[in-house]
Amino acid sequence: MRVEAGRISEYAAQLAPAEGGEPQPFAADREVAGAFAICMNAINFGSGWWPTIRKRPGHSGYGTMAAGLGERFEIDGPWSAEELAAMETAAIAAVLGQDVGHPLMAQFAAALRDVGGHLAGEYDGCFLGPVEAADSVPALAATFAGWRAFADVSTYEGREVPFFKRAQIAAADLHRARLADLPGFERLTAFADNLVPHVLRVDGVLSLKPELEARIEAGGLLEHGSPEEVELRACAVHAVELLAAASALTPAEIDGALWNRGRGQRYKSRPRPRSRNTAY
Repeated sequence: MRVEAGRISEYAAQLAPAEGGEPQPFAADREVAGAFAICMNAINFGSGWWPTIRKRPGHSGYGTMAAGLGERFEIDGPWSAEELAAMETAAIAAVLGQDVGHPLMAQFAAALRDVGGHLAGEYDGCFLGPVEAADSVPALAATFAGWRAFADVSTYEGREVPFFKRAQIAAADLHRARLADLPGFERLTAFADNLVPHVLRVDGVLSLKPELEARIEAGGLLEHGSPEEVELRACAVHAVELLAAASALTPAEIDGALWNRGRGQRYKSRPRPRSRNTAY
């Protein structure tokens, strides 16, 4: 697997920040908005399971989960830290409109319990407590990365590879929604998942070995933590760093541009890498 360095300059010139400006906070109340950003990112994984979940009409897998959580917050407000710490599988399954026996539901419940435990035990139940304790966006991401709910470290040839995809997105979302007025946003890396590598692969920026390309095109699942899965994520992060160096965009902005590009039919028409894990 390799990054096609000769494509970087031309490709970087095609990229632009996502249209529409910075996202608006979920709610006017800062604590409620922070609660949604943290809870949503705590369960922002499961893409390898999307073909098996009950999707809302016109919604992707992620969109289905976000819509269910958003409705819960709009109707009943956010859970308290104590309620999160006691989250049951059946409760989150009902909120998201999914079968209680689906493997993701138990994983979502466990992630939310971990979030609730940290907030209740370390921040007096305040969702913006981690923000107030951080001095930069990367420091905020590092706080989340230390929670089991956001764990995302792989091993490659005996070396630890910390991706921290969701920890970084949580910090980025809080910053972009103006809930975390902190420096250092530009120091975040790409949010290593399966869509950004897919877009870069389809666009010829990433080249894969023929056998891996064939497995992906056939819809085969990649084992999380396997050499090819780690390489795919790591090469995507490296490619985004090269694109950032060749443009005026930050890695997080390029990640957003590629994510939006991936919603197009050109990319949806081809199978993307799938892996069932709690990282993405």
